[in-house]
Amino acid sequence: MAEATKVEVAVDGRRLVLSNLDKVLYPDAHFTKAEVIDYYSRIAPVLLPHLKGRPLTLKRYPNGVDAPFFFEKQAPSHRPPWVTTTAIYSDSNHRDIDYVVVDSLATLVWVANLADLELHTTMAYAKTPQQPTMVVFDLDPGAPAALRECCRVGLLVRDLLAGEGLEAYPKVSGSKGLQVYVPVNRPTTYDVTTPFAKSVATRLEKDEPKLVVSKQKKELRVGKVLVDWSQNVDSKTTVCVYSLRARARPTVSMPLTWDEVAECAESGDTEAITFDAPAALKRVDEVGDLFAPVLTKKQKLPAS
Repeated sequence: MAEATKVEVAVDGRRLVLSNLDKVLYPDAHFTKAEVIDYYSRIAPVLLPHLKGRPLTLKRYPNGVDAPFFFEKQAPSHRPPWVTTTAIYSDSNHRDIDYVVVDSLATLVWVANLADLELHTTMAYAKTPQQPTMVVFDLDPGAPAALRECCRVGLLVRDLLAGEGLEAYPKVSGSKGLQVYVPVNRPTTYDVTTPFAKSVATRLEKDEPKLVVSKQKKELRVGKVLVDWSQNVDSKTTVCVYSLRARARPTVSMPLTWDEVAECAESGDTEAITFDAPAALKRVDEVGDLFAPVLTKKQKLPAS
């Protein structure tokens, strides 16, 4: 067996050894590990602010998207000494877990070299793990419903939240659905955000029973869109904005404008809001980070 190829590089003054750069991780698109690393390096200026300070769960595909993957919460023991980690107690494991925190370009390149195609972060910062900075609604379609129906539901979520004086920001998941983020960025707890998210989902289900479901049971979801509110707990993560997804193509979880969501809901043109890595880079060059307000906008949730 041939010896694995390795290349030594310097990233922001940090020494890294990259391996198997010609390995194809997206066979249908012939998209290689080198291209994954290149994408993350180039998207880093808008991605890193959304990763900084947050515990990261790695989702690794060492042999590509068509092969088995695994989640990794505990930071690999072979990590470089300059990789930042944070210890957070796990009730289910009865011990601290040392999560990776991607706070630099060098660390981002390092996790990309591990074939961590997807970047999953918590709703809270590592220093305050019980204080979420946002509320997230994951809109997941049950066939034959698809992304178009998710856009219709996304507009309903937006309008309901606007009635509460709240602004929300949409992004495609990069997989099948749509996600709506409500920035908070002021002291709160999951005891507040979780029931609020549930109340939004159940109200939409009551108002639009033919289109919306708030419960996970698969038999209830046929032809409807699940408004998944259950992500809003300390043990859950969501895919970070600008993360690649492990699909046939290297699609990206990409911010949208509400006009784009409305256009898809009207026309059904889902390709217009589907972005692969090259398209994501081009879009950021044109419009910048549409998700920047999620990091800074302060909003108060209504009393339950």
